[in-house]
Amino acid sequence: MFDLTGKRALVTGGSAGIGLGMARGLARAGADVVLWGRSEDKLADAAADIGRFGGQVATRSVDVSDEQAVTDGVAAVVDLLGGLDVVVVNAGIGSSLQKFHESTTARYRAVLSTNLDGAYFTMRETSRVLVEQGTGGSMIVTSSLGALQGAGRNQPYAASKAAVLALANGCAVEFARHRIRVNSVLPGWIATDMTGELQDSDAFNSHVISRVPMGRWGTPEDFEGIAVYLADDASSFQTGSSTLVDGGYSLF
Repeated sequence: MFDLTGKRALVTGGSAGIGLGMARGLARAGADVVLWGRSEDKLADAAADIGRFGGQVATRSVDVSDEQAVTDGVAAVVDLLGGLDVVVVNAGIGSSLQKFHESTTARYRAVLSTNLDGAYFTMRETSRVLVEQGTGGSMIVTSSLGALQGAGRNQPYAASKAAVLALANGCAVEFARHRIRVNSVLPGWIATDMTGELQDSDAFNSHVISRVPMGRWGTPEDFEGIAVYLADDASSFQTGSSTLVDGGYSLF
């Protein structure tokens, strides 16, 4: 149990943050991993990080908001690994905090283009591979606690993550007959590049992070275990689930 040797995984947004944390967990458990991201330098660093576990690691620069780039990228992954077993749909960008009545259409479109369109393109193209293989598989979709709670001044991001959650749930129902499981992970306040400014804010740490029952920011390492569990046959009867990883914040 929890031995992923021989499993072939794709992790989008895998060059840093939560995606890298999940990729590290998969690689540590023995999976071969392909990382997608936009920065070649970050991808190289990430590959060096998880390459120490001994499995095959490859990278590709892919902008998931570009439909053709995703289509070509999935074909390249299949050519390299011979197929797919695990897909981590994680790529996303944050939305600068703006008063809603002052927010811009350009920023709204940019966030949904990457976070929602990118997830749709990735899930559609990889599901074709998984269905055709006929061997089942696991999709792990990164949504957000913001999909469930009111996110003032951050509505575009929250809306994209709520839509991704609905997309995942629909796929879970449709693909269950193919033994393809689709589960969502909903992070709370996690210390990544996306939350850098908030991490440096004394007011935010005092008023928000102080309410986290676990008493700290989450880290990318906190997502290694959930990725391995959802990728492994240990979760073979689990699909359509939404797992909060927020240190208890949503309960308090």
